[in-house]
Amino acid sequence: MADKPSSTMADKPSSTFVVIAICATQVMTMMGLFTFPALLPEFSEIWKLSNTEAGWISGIVLGAYAITVPVLVALTDRIDARLIHMAGTFLTTLSLAGFALFAEGFWSAFALRSLAGVALAATYMPGLRMLVDRYQGGRQARMVAFYTASFSLGSALSFYLAGVIGGALGWQWAFGAAAIGAAGAFLVILLVVKPSPPEEAADDTALMDFRPILRNREVLGYIIAYGAHSWELFAMRAWLVAFLAFSLSLAPGSRGFWPSPTDVAAIGAVIAVFASIFGNEAAGRFGRRRVVSGYLLVSAIMASFLGFLAGAPYWALVLLTLLYAALIQLDSAALTAGAIEESEPGRRGATLGVHSFVGFMGAAAGPLAVGIVLDVSGGGGGGGGVIGGDAFTWGLGFIAMGLVGFMGPVALALLRGKATG
Repeated sequence: MADKPSSTMADKPSSTFVVIAICATQVMTMMGLFTFPALLPEFSEIWKLSNTEAGWISGIVLGAYAITVPVLVALTDRIDARLIHMAGTFLTTLSLAGFALFAEGFWSAFALRSLAGVALAATYMPGLRMLVDRYQGGRQARMVAFYTASFSLGSALSFYLAGVIGGALGWQWAFGAAAIGAAGAFLVILLVVKPSPPEEAADDTALMDFRPILRNREVLGYIIAYGAHSWELFAMRAWLVAFLAFSLSLAPGSRGFWPSPTDVAAIGAVIAVFASIFGNEAAGRFGRRRVVSGYLLVSAIMASFLGFLAGAPYWALVLLTLLYAALIQLDSAALTAGAIEESEPGRRGATLGVHSFVGFMGAAAGPLAVGIVLDVSGGGGGGGGVIGGDAFTWGLGFIAMGLVGFMGPVALALLRGKATG
């Protein structure tokens, strides 16, 4: 009996095609992530949400992600990340379809977005692990940049489709369309990405023992900086539409031909795709830690004054927020690539798990912190919608975004050198 023929380059997809497929599934899975923030003014009005409640719904996706991602990504050191990713896309489909059919207020939205966060934990970093396991060599950091940039492209699509479909057919249809995208991602992984067992662990360390990662000072610096970056980035994405809508409400006839708040958020996310790739290339060429520290400082400084400009001419705010969307994304891929480069190959899954846990705990806390600041400083809510307050209120909210960003350069400066313990 003849042996079963081995796979050849002719009967399996090329590495480049697989990378494209993995990045495409990330975009498709992301289609529902920012649907709620994109339609936040509408949800605030119809469900009578306070700013704090709106912050909880936006943030719990990322909080649930952060809680579950260390386990799910650490499992990729033992189980093919492809299987975990497929389970995640299936769960994403269920959570989005469930929101479209059953969400009717704060608690139901909170529960369903929590489920979406668990699903995201099973797709985003496991998807990155799929990529690094299948694309080795010197260009791996570049492929990581393309993958993390696909997160921003998915964000853009999420904002855009929410605005278009939600505006034309209602918010239920916007979530339903996102569910279809997630189902498509499941099929792409099933049909295109072939199984690939993970590398052997570096030693007999237990699966959930993260101490070797925490002792690696180089990795830890990138992880803490990523948490600071994520706090600011996701707070901005959660509240940008509401901020622009508030500013536009002060001068209803000032929009002219300029894009709507949801379109601005979508355009900003597209710009972020290219900013992330460019930022990683520049960091790799001119010194990752030094360049990334500069990125973090500039975006945090801009956040500290942007909110005080609420009520400025709408065209000026559009241009400034698009600039901010680029600046805030310059460090994203560079931070993740840095953590991967400094990690041990047999602990990449665990490293990505800790990296993602810290990052998305910051991402979960950022939107909530801004909502609390807006409520405490008199920014409306409580049935009146999030469009309220004044420039000072929004200025304080944006300061809450930017202050944590200053922690990133400090961590990168202090945490240098490999641990010996």
